[in-house]
Amino acid sequence: MDATTPRLYHYVGPAEIARRAAGCPGGRLITSQADVQRWLAETGQTEDEVIATFVVDAETRLLIADRRSEHVACAGGRPVRGAGEMTFAILDKVEVAAVSNQSTGYCPEPESWPSVAEAIARTGMEPPARYALALHYRRCPACGQINVVKENVFICGVCEAELPRAWNLA
Repeated sequence: MDATTPRLYHYVGPAEIARRAAGCPGGRLITSQADVQRWLAETGQTEDEVIATFVVDAETRLLIADRRSEHVACAGGRPVRGAGEMTFAILDKVEVAAVSNQSTGYCPEPESWPSVAEAIARTGMEPPARYALALHYRRCPACGQINVVKENVFICGVCEAELPRAWNLA
């Protein structure tokens, strides 16, 4: 992968979740605000603000699913360019209010933001300036546990081993 090619993230979460997700329908392809509005109507969501699970697929397309669903199900088990949670503000029109990279199944880096912003922009909606919550993930080389790095402390929460500074979930 060269510096101009966005990374593809493969599922790194529990195998049991991937097996359960294999029979689930993938996420809803979003190409416009109208697609989000149809999805909201079909799923019976009437709040002014709705949080959805999202992925950006290899073709930089946005897919969404119910917040309680797994990212690997939303992605149809395929690799992604980004994953997390997306907050939609439902006013006179649908707006993307906030986005995070919160996905412990794919563990995308904060550097996945340009692909996510591009996917949002392709729908005609305005992307936020950045992730509202940008998480850093590392796999512990000692025990194998996936960790969310908090406050720049690169220590495994399970075995207290030092975590690598570079993303290592490939």
